Amino acid sequence: MPFSQAIMDTVIPASFMGPKITFTGVEDPKAHITALHTQMMISRGTDAMHYKLFMGTFSGTTLDWFISLPDGHITSFDQFSTLFKEQYIVNQAHPPDTTFKWSLKS
Repeated sequence: MPFSQAIMDTVIPASFMGPKITFTGVEDPKAHITALHTQMMISRGTDAMHYKLFMGTFSGTTLDWFISLPDGHITSFDQFSTLFKEQYIVNQAHPPDTTFKWSLKS
C-alpha cells in the first residue's frame, strides 16, 4: 500500500460519512480535490482522514495508478495531492482566455 504506516494507522469512525464523489481519470484533478476538501469540511473530517478517503474516491485507471505507487511512498496529503495533480494534469481545466484579438481591415 502506498501509504506510510502512520497513515495506515489512522482510524475512520464507522459513523463518518465519507465523500460522495468519484474520480475516474477524466475529470479535472484540481476540481476533484476542491470537492473533496469541501465535503470533508462540511463533514468535519480530520486532515488525517483525507488520505484514506481521497483514495476511496478513485475508480478504474485512477485506482490502478494509486496502487502502482511504491509501498510507504505517501507521507503527507500535500505530497499525495501533488502526485495526483501531476498524474492528471492533462485533464485540468484552463482558465478562459479573456484577451480579445481584434483584426482591423483597412
